[in-house]
Amino acid sequence: MQPHVMKAMHDWKMSWDEQQFAAQEAFTAAFPALTPADKCQCFGPTLRWEKPGEGGGKVCLDDHGRATIEFERVPKAAVGHAMKETWGANWFDEGPGGFAEAEPGRYNYEDEQTYAEYEFDVHDDDTVTFGIAYVAIDDIVVVLDELEQALAAHRKA
Repeated sequence: MQPHVMKAMHDWKMSWDEQQFAAQEAFTAAFPALTPADKCQCFGPTLRWEKPGEGGGKVCLDDHGRATIEFERVPKAAVGHAMKETWGANWFDEGPGGFAEAEPGRYNYEDEQTYAEYEFDVHDDDTVTFGIAYVAIDDIVVVLDELEQALAAHRKA
């Protein structure tokens, strides 16, 4: 490989690494409970969290610069707040009250333009397991920030 091509590839790789680090910083600024995972569980950097009574899960980046969030057993009121603030109520056909008032069941949506996938399992115990996959980093940061605010309010209650 020619030296100028090698340098260009090196520069691109360094820029890519910086972008991934910056995305992880944005995720943890929005949701401080996230910590680096021992091993990558997606196709890029992975952050995990677990907190009794609040749930657990992971946030990761793929090799295309898109983010995925997979959280389990998060209080339904907190998920409802985060989704309503991010996308409004009834975006996923969960009803006019949003996920905070959604009946138990599975709700999903696939965006054919962006290939993003959204899946929410509302449980009988007032928790939600959800996955939001292949979305822009800034969208995940907004969800994480709203979720953190709702969980902080839940902790104070």
